[in-house]
Amino acid sequence: MHVLILGGTTEARRLAELLHGVPGLRTTSSLAGRVAGPRLPPGGVRVGGFGGAEGLAAWLREHGADAIIDATHPFAGTIGFHAARAAAATHVPLLALRRPGWVPREGDRWHEAGSLEEAAALLPGLGRRVFLTTGRTGLAAFARPGPDDLWFLVRSVDAPEAPYPPRMEVLLDRGPFTLEGERELLRRHRVDVVVTKDSGGAATAPKLAAAREAGLPVVVVRRPPVPEDVPAVADPEQAARWLLDLLGGRGGPGPTGR
Repeated sequence: MHVLILGGTTEARRLAELLHGVPGLRTTSSLAGRVAGPRLPPGGVRVGGFGGAEGLAAWLREHGADAIIDATHPFAGTIGFHAARAAAATHVPLLALRRPGWVPREGDRWHEAGSLEEAAALLPGLGRRVFLTTGRTGLAAFARPGPDDLWFLVRSVDAPEAPYPPRMEVLLDRGPFTLEGERELLRRHRVDVVVTKDSGGAATAPKLAAAREAGLPVVVVRRPPVPEDVPAVADPEQAARWLLDLLGGRGGPGPTGR
């Protein structure tokens, strides 16, 4: 059995590790190629786009894929819809691995936004020194004309893409982050408002706890819509069980046959 893992996330890498070495199973992890020097999972790896749903369907046929697991980032854009269309066209089983979103806790001062543009529009009423953790793309939303006294600390894995805010400091770093480190970062840079996407997961969640402790407002960009009628699980272990059940039905080892 050949499974295509649409990856680039911690969960996708963990899934590839769980499946590595299972008799009768081979994996190909697909990375978008947007991050320099990604942490490569075990098994086969491909980098780059497919050319839309039609290109993905053609790849599935050409490489004899028997299943797809969409373990992309919650804000990966249209790839989830492309996967759903390609799976329907090729009759290949599809599962979505979607990490749960963050849930506000007592003491949080969250302000939801439907887009980066909405998040940028909220900032003048919330603070002047902004910790922006939405990634290196999309900074154009914060570069539009607005109050001249807004200052941004932009944290991303790779250098951000222009256009970006005129008053900005870039911090190149990769999670997971610690609560102690996030506390110090907010204090050192005198941050008074945080902007984040609802990425979920534990790797970058400490910033939310640090902001809660400091009483800072947090602008949280809601997740984009996902395809309907695609079965989904919340963690790599559940995704591995789903796939091994498929493999078991084809005469391979069952869920405990590692």
